[in-house]
This record gives sequence, C-alpha cells and structure tokens, in this order.
Amino acid sequence: MATKQRSKAGAKPETPAPSPSPSPRNRTGDSFFGWDGDVLVLNVLGKPSASKDAIGKPKGTQLKISVTAAPKDGKATDYMVRFLAPLFGVAVADIEVVFGQENVNKQLRIRAPKKLPAVFSDAAPLAD
Repeated sequence: MATKQRSKAGAKPETPAPSPSPSPRNRTGDSFFGWDGDVLVLNVLGKPSASKDAIGKPKGTQLKISVTAAPKDGKATDYMVRFLAPLFGVAVADIEVVFGQENVNKQLRIRAPKKLPAVFSDAAPLAD
C-alpha cells in the first residue's frame, strides 16, 4: 500500500507568475493622459449639462471636460467627442471611447492628434 507524503504545514502550492499583458489598460500612469505609440490615451471626468463647452483643469488622473449636452443615452459623450475632435485636429472617427459611454468617468483614445490644447503643455509625460 502506497503512502501519501504530507506537505509541510503552512506551505503554499506554487503558482505560476502571471504573464505580462502586451498592452496594459491604464497607459496614463499618474497623469490624466499618456501615449500608446501615436495614440493619445486620455482619462476624462465629464460634466454634462454645463453652461458652456470647455476643457477644464486636471483633477487627479482625469481631465475635466464640460459639455452643454444632457446626459441621456450616451448623447453627452457623443457630443463631447464632436467637441474635442477639432481641438485635437482629428476627425470624429479618430476618437474612440474605450469606456464610460454613459458615465462621467471615461477613457478616450485619440489617433494621431495634430494639435494639443494648452492644458497638455503643463504636464507632458514622455511617449512610450
């Protein structure tokens, strides 16, 4: 009859280390924006139903962006994308909403922006 070996008390079974993901979801680190090649990754704190459309100041790891559109069925986010496109010198189709279509917390990916609003000159992380 074979006997089983007992493991040492308190010993944990070995688990393989997680493999690094090829592209981490949060590319912005401690800033409100970061670069993924030529794509600008932007964390946004949206403010719908504002008195005017405006890019505000960074708030932690998000950039505050106000729009006049009401927050109904993601329409404020669609309006925000249309507001931002000319400010970054891109077409509306070049801005992807990664998450937050119907939430004030959003992440946008802006493909190859041709210009950057002034708020970006104060905090410019290096491109990857």
